Amino acid sequence: MFSQKIPDASNFVKGVDTSFMVILGIIFFFLIAITATMIYFVFRYRKSKNPKATQIHGSVSLEITWTIIPTILVMVMFYYGWIGYKPMKEAPEDAFTIKSIGRMWNWQFQYENGKQTDTLYVPLDRAVKLDLKALDVIHSLYIPAFRLKQDLVPGKKQMMWFIPGRVGEYDLFCTEYCGLQHSSMHTSVVVMPQDKFDKWYIDTTRVATLITDKPGALGHLIVKKNGCLACHSLDGSKLVGPSWKGLFGKTEVVITQGKKRELIVDSAYIHNSIHNPNSDIVKGFKRGLMLSYKDDLTDEDIDEIIKFMKTLSE
Repeated sequence: MFSQKIPDASNFVKGVDTSFMVILGIIFFFLIAITATMIYFVFRYRKSKNPKATQIHGSVSLEITWTIIPTILVMVMFYYGWIGYKPMKEAPEDAFTIKSIGRMWNWQFQYENGKQTDTLYVPLDRAVKLDLKALDVIHSLYIPAFRLKQDLVPGKKQMMWFIPGRVGEYDLFCTEYCGLQHSSMHTSVVVMPQDKFDKWYIDTTRVATLITDKPGALGHLIVKKNGCLACHSLDGSKLVGPSWKGLFGKTEVVITQGKKRELIVDSAYIHNSIHNPNSDIVKGFKRGLMLSYKDDLTDEDIDEIIKFMKTLSE
């Protein structure tokens, strides 16, 4: 009875794995061959066996041999690497496009119908193209199971594409050190059958029930989706920015244009901090670490965030 072959996680797995195994095989072969030769020479030409050193003045044939063979091996490795890499840069014209944004310290995925998520949802057996954008520093999107990695450089257009071959959930990391909370910049790729993906894609009721489930629930969802909790803790611990525990209604000492002043953390302060994060810096924290979310969050979103912050001050 023959077992059914499990499909690869993406269409690039075979090419990358083949290239890796070829290079690894060549490395192991020479590691073993050179080590064995060295050990042989140690015993064969030790002083008791060869008391008088033999002078060698060169060998043209040997020089040619160890020039030609490594050249051939390098070209073999280049060939397998190239045939695995080249298709990664040629996305199909009908690929399903998702805008993928990296910022300190979270991922955000924007779909053509307006949906935004912090998890990448993709359909099975369909070409998916990720338009990559870094908002602040260099990030690097890495999906190990898909054998894909691409750096995101601010101001530079880049893309990544793949065809998912197996339903499941796969890790997605940032592999370029991008600051204090770099290690928390991870999420998942969820591969779904086309019919299930279509139902998820057209669903516009995803947050409607959260409003009545718990006070501030929608605001909590918004801050999680936008990566706010990577910099602001909810338990009083100090991260990149002030903790939100007990923050709303508190009087803070801030630095405004180089001068100290006291401000009450109210709705106006929160709105201004989200739109202009470097205008009033809480004493003890650094400026320039937060970008403006003016184009990412609506006034309604910010109002929901404020409702959530109020629950942390009760």
